[in-house]
Amino acid sequence: MRRWLLALTLAGTAVALLAGCVRPGGSDGDLTDDWPALRPPQTFVPASGACLPRITAIVQASTYETVDCSRNHLAEAIHVGTFTGSAAEGDRPEPGSPALGTARQECDERVREVLGGDWHAARLTLNIALPSVPAWRGGARWFRCDLSETDSIDNTRPVNRTGSLRGAMIGDSPLVHRCFDPKLIGENLNYMAPVLCTEPHRAEFVGVYVERDMSWAEFTRNAPQAHRRCMALIAAFADVPNNSDLPYRAGSIFYPPSQREWEEGDRGVRCFLWSDDRKLTRSMRGVGPKGLPAI
Repeated sequence: MRRWLLALTLAGTAVALLAGCVRPGGSDGDLTDDWPALRPPQTFVPASGACLPRITAIVQASTYETVDCSRNHLAEAIHVGTFTGSAAEGDRPEPGSPALGTARQECDERVREVLGGDWHAARLTLNIALPSVPAWRGGARWFRCDLSETDSIDNTRPVNRTGSLRGAMIGDSPLVHRCFDPKLIGENLNYMAPVLCTEPHRAEFVGVYVERDMSWAEFTRNAPQAHRRCMALIAAFADVPNNSDLPYRAGSIFYPPSQREWEEGDRGVRCFLWSDDRKLTRSMRGVGPKGLPAI
């Protein structure tokens, strides 16, 4: 832009020298007052509601690309928000930083509205994309909420999909976590194989609880508390008493967010009912004490 302005200035000077003191017809002799005012430079802001062929934590105008959601894509930009207040001051927040807490909360709320449910309860992952450091220094204060379908509860790498995720959790969605047959190596969980709830299985998704007041280090040291919180969800899900008999009815499996997500403010812990001593062949939702007896 500066080179273009410089070229116009030189051209104007040349015309004035060649014309001398003679005014062209219809000219007022002022060669500066007829130029339209230049518009102020516009800060690049990515589009909301667009689908993305690739995933990146930093978005740059020079490499920005979107595709029609009917074509293969890896993510969907559900919402573009703006940093305000103290979050908009100083250096740009880094991915994985607690400074992204307010942004992640806004993303979480908007994504739930678009999906029609809690994305933690499905094969979905939510990531925040940011402007580059030079763009931030130039005034960019946006953040983008990118939602992706994942392969499984264990493999959260985004996979290619077609179609928008809007309303994807309304009705009988194939993305929603339901029943699983856990695969163990010794006493350690290896992975959760999804199965129909009418097929033999040992685990079922029951819900999500939010762990607000713990650091990541405290959470990793305090598995018993996560177990107790999940057991309370299991009792409510199966409609059985949350008392001393509950451990004889079922155990728990829980999946926390990654450390990066936790540090950014995502504290949604996914809870699963686990039956280690018997195979189940139906959903345990609302079965009561007879459907999930203490043994």
